[in-house]
Amino acid sequence: MAYLSKDLSVLAYANGFTLWHYTTADAAAAGDTAGYFNAAADMLRAGDIIIANTETAATPKGGLFFVSTAAAGSVDVNDMTQVGAADSD
Repeated sequence: MAYLSKDLSVLAYANGFTLWHYTTADAAAAGDTAGYFNAAADMLRAGDIIIANTETAATPKGGLFFVSTAAAGSVDVNDMTQVGAADSD
């Protein structure tokens, strides 16, 4: 799949920082791919954080993407830091 703007929303904004939420059926590795979020380059800024729900059509995962660069139509996010990686019960 690909980035869908309808699935990115603002959760909070303060002092030039935005906390976002994004949901997708794509794997986290797809979001990590350079250029995945380029269509949102006019909204995202370096230092923003995206809370992501990934693989929603399979075994869902959640985590955080840190926006490392966002300029001139190009966005790069760091690899997703997964939250709740294991469930021992």
